Amino acid sequence: MKLEKFLKKQKYIVIPLFSLPSGHHITEAKINGKKGVFILDTGASNTCIDESKVKKFKIKSKKTDHKATGAGTDEIDIRLSKKNKIKVGKWRSKKLALVIMDLSHINTALNIFDIEIDGIIGSDILHLGKGIIQYDKDLLYLKSID
Repeated sequence: MKLEKFLKKQKYIVIPLFSLPSGHHITEAKINGKKGVFILDTGASNTCIDESKVKKFKIKSKKTDHKATGAGTDEIDIRLSKKNKIKVGKWRSKKLALVIMDLSHINTALNIFDIEIDGIIGSDILHLGKGIIQYDKDLLYLKSID
């Protein structure tokens, strides 16, 4: 039995990924009903939205003293937003917390591929949806939580 057929029987939803020459994967998602392009980052703890896209996605956020860190050594100022709706393919969650931060450094790097992202899909969604990535087929599977 093929993996896709098996996972569909387990109530997983199939989400196509687009593979960039850099090895990164992107996909479309909707935040609060607005469509955007997101990079899939298994190493990111949280799903993030670029601070320049807050109005686009109708996000209300609050200041926080927390800082984000990544592969670099610099700390990044963030804002937090609770109870957002997200839809990735047909998978959805109605109460997702988001981290709002400056992602211009990622978009600068992706500029060579003529791609601009609105945010990052992080491991919080992968955990919530019991995510499985089939790299050879460029597919993400998330288990329905409805």
